[in-house]
Amino acid sequence: MHDLFAPAAPAARNARVHVGIGGWTYAPWRGGAFYPEGLVQRRELEYASRQLTAIEINGTYYGAQKPATYAKWRDETPPGFVFTAKAPKRIMASRRLAGTGAQIEDFVGGICELGDRLGALSWQFERGRAPTPTELEAFLALLPARAGGRPLRHALELREAALFSPQVLALMRQRNVALVFAGSDEHPSFADLTADFVYARLMQARAGLPLGYAEAELDAWARRAGEWAAGGDPAELPHVEPPRPAQAPREVFVFFIASAKERNPAAARALLERLA
Repeated sequence: MHDLFAPAAPAARNARVHVGIGGWTYAPWRGGAFYPEGLVQRRELEYASRQLTAIEINGTYYGAQKPATYAKWRDETPPGFVFTAKAPKRIMASRRLAGTGAQIEDFVGGICELGDRLGALSWQFERGRAPTPTELEAFLALLPARAGGRPLRHALELREAALFSPQVLALMRQRNVALVFAGSDEHPSFADLTADFVYARLMQARAGLPLGYAEAELDAWARRAGEWAAGGDPAELPHVEPPRPAQAPREVFVFFIASAKERNPAAARALLERLA
């Protein structure tokens, strides 16, 4: 089993670009599709974290885990690997965002047990949730800049077209909160840069393609990820405002999420190979 758990080749890892999938427990990934035949379920995180460089924890949207569970996940993954995590739905669905401070503190206080494996936290407003700029400003002010002695990164995913405005982008830039780019046909997708890192969720995999995406599409995403990491702002992606001039290099998180989920690990590995 040793070879199965050897880390991905160093050449396939890019210190600034983290590439992965949503979660690691999914039956269609077993039996050789992604996880090797016979791999026991309790070792799936150990394996996935050595093939990819990031995983977005989706389960936290439905319920936070105990701090000891986060610590266990931390210890099962290799140095350089990172998690991101979606904030609990009970926070994001609150009708009084300014009053969620205690819930935010509770969530962050537990998940900071991931230590240096925690790359960013994602705060997703579902379709139908369109807080006013005043409400959004009060909410962003509650997001802590540090926890557990480490700096925190926050990313905001918006799914109501009305929220994509220069005013909202300005609020996010004031707090160094990244706008999540949703590479999706279903949700609004804008790639404006609002922080010193980038968070992209690609949701257009097709079951009929072995890698979920065409080779040319993966080539394009590798180029964009490299441009983001170098401080650029890919002009061909949709923007609310004109693309911004080149800035300092930044970290980038790219996740293959949803759609033909069975193809997402292959897409992530293919992107990592292109970034080598």
